[in-house]
Amino acid sequence: MQKRRKYKPRPLKSERQINADLEEEKRKARPLRPIDAEKARARTLQRAVKLLAAKPRSVEELRERLLEKEWADEAAADYALAKLKEYGYLDDERFAFGLASYRVRQKPVGRQRLARDLQTRKVPKETAEAALELVYQETPEEELISRAIEKRVRLRGRPATRQETKSLYDHLLRLGFSYDLIIRKVREATSRDVEDEDTAAD
Repeated sequence: MQKRRKYKPRPLKSERQINADLEEEKRKARPLRPIDAEKARARTLQRAVKLLAAKPRSVEELRERLLEKEWADEAAADYALAKLKEYGYLDDERFAFGLASYRVRQKPVGRQRLARDLQTRKVPKETAEAALELVYQETPEEELISRAIEKRVRLRGRPATRQETKSLYDHLLRLGFSYDLIIRKVREATSRDVEDEDTAAD
C-alpha cells in the first residue's frame, strides 16, 4: 500500500524576502534612466548593421527589431534606417525581388504563397506586387505548377482515385497556386494520361 505523503505547508516568507520583493517591484516600476540621444543613435545603428548582416530584412521588419531594445526610440530607429538606406544596405524593392526569386528557385510556389511570405516580412503591398510581377514574368506560374505536378507524380505516382486527386489539389493549394489554375492543370494532366493510354492500346 502506497504511503500518503505528509502535507507540508509552504514556508512563510521572511521579512527580508518580503522587503527584497518590494524593492524589486519598485525597481521595475521606476522609469528607465534616459540614455544620451547620440549614444542611442550609435547603438541602434550598430545593432541594425548586425541584424542585417545576419539576414536580409525589410525596412519595417528591421524597425520592429530595433525598437525591441529599451534604449532605442523612434528617432534612433529612423536615424539608423535612413543611414542604411543611404549606404544602399536597406532597400525594400531589392529585398522583395531577391526573396521572391530565391523562393521560386528553391521550389515551385504560386503567387498567393509568395504574397503571404512578403506580407509576413512586412514588405509594403505595392512593392510586393511589383516584385511578384517581375518574378512571374521570368518564370510563369504555368511553368511552375507543371513542375510541381511532375515532381509530385514522380514521388507518388499518378492520382488514380478521387482521394488521390484531392490530395494533389490540396498540395498545390498549399504551394500557393490559384484554384482555377490548379483545376485546369490537373485536368490537363489526367486527360493526357487517358490519351496516352488510348494511344498505347491502338
